[in-house]
Amino acid sequence: MILKIFLKELKDTLRDKRTLMMMIFIPVLIFPIILYITAGISSSFEKEAATKNIKIGFIGAVESAVIQEFMHMPKNLGKFNLEPYADQATLEKDVKNDSLQMGLIVPNDYLENERSMKPIKCTVIYNATDLGISDRAEKYMDLVEKNAEKKRYKALELDEEKLQPIITEYKNIASKKEMIGRLAGGILPYVFIAFGFIGCMYPAIDLFTGEKERGTIETLLTTPVSRIQILIGKMAVVVLSGLLAATSALVGLFFAIKVMSFEGNAQIMDIVQSILTPGFVLMLFFLLFPLTVFFAGVMVPIAVYAKSFKEAQSIITPLNIVMVLPAMVGLFPGIDLNIVTACIPVINIVLSTKELIAGTLEPGLLFLSFGIMVALAMVAVFISYKRFDKETNVVL
Repeated sequence: MILKIFLKELKDTLRDKRTLMMMIFIPVLIFPIILYITAGISSSFEKEAATKNIKIGFIGAVESAVIQEFMHMPKNLGKFNLEPYADQATLEKDVKNDSLQMGLIVPNDYLENERSMKPIKCTVIYNATDLGISDRAEKYMDLVEKNAEKKRYKALELDEEKLQPIITEYKNIASKKEMIGRLAGGILPYVFIAFGFIGCMYPAIDLFTGEKERGTIETLLTTPVSRIQILIGKMAVVVLSGLLAATSALVGLFFAIKVMSFEGNAQIMDIVQSILTPGFVLMLFFLLFPLTVFFAGVMVPIAVYAKSFKEAQSIITPLNIVMVLPAMVGLFPGIDLNIVTACIPVINIVLSTKELIAGTLEPGLLFLSFGIMVALAMVAVFISYKRFDKETNVVL
């Protein structure tokens, strides 16, 4: 009988276009669209900033070593035109109003400092709000400084290697899989919880408050089926909707990464595929299932209590923030799964997922987190039953 109720409610849910949009289409499409637009805009800005012909104003003698270096700057660092200026105030004003993109001031005593082997203090003026200009300015000056150092070493007849007593080599022993796993471990739980909650919300409101408004739930209650069977059948649809929404979000994220890997580093896709093994996906749903049941158990009493669809929506929607905020813990470094965090609802699932992706999950903490969420899910289902069993809550 529970199966019949489940299939009947699932059929009704799938007829609702709004629920289908929130459950499947939006989660699948949102990440490819966001990442494609973001990557396109970012790439466009970076390309424009790196290749556009800019104007650089300078104060100082043309024959100075610094200005000469700029005049012979390699073209691959970006094209620019040099314009001489007489005073600093005008130079700064033109950089401010974007008539110039960069300013360079070489001191008048450059020749004296050059002869006495003293540092030549140059000033670079730029507008940090102009994207990419600061990077180009740093590249230009790094090359100028490097060439000046070589000339000074040569003039002093010094061996450059002898002036560098220590050479430090940094070796990262973490594999790319572990690094991507740590990053994905912060993002994936957030995605799953956000879309899992939204996926549960609309079916929960429609199957309880919506049917109460339409008067169809009264017909269902007159059938020779117990309240608990009706509740379980309806809640099963709500839980399935949440799982489908979370899965759709995962599929959308997978395709988004696949598109990005074609445009950039294909190795990223190989690493992601090595992480998303059948065992990993099964374990992920093992963790997500009691959390989704908990979400459903929180929403159903509200949906049963509410007198209208709008009332239920206005109460449940803010809860999304309450549930999603703990999911952001996975994005913070230094917060790991331990006996304390394993006992905190939602956070325990977030951190367990993070450890699972990184391959560092301890079985004991996994089962503790799972057990806590199962217990809370059972409490939430019990509260839902007590609310649903009360006649005044179910019938208007």
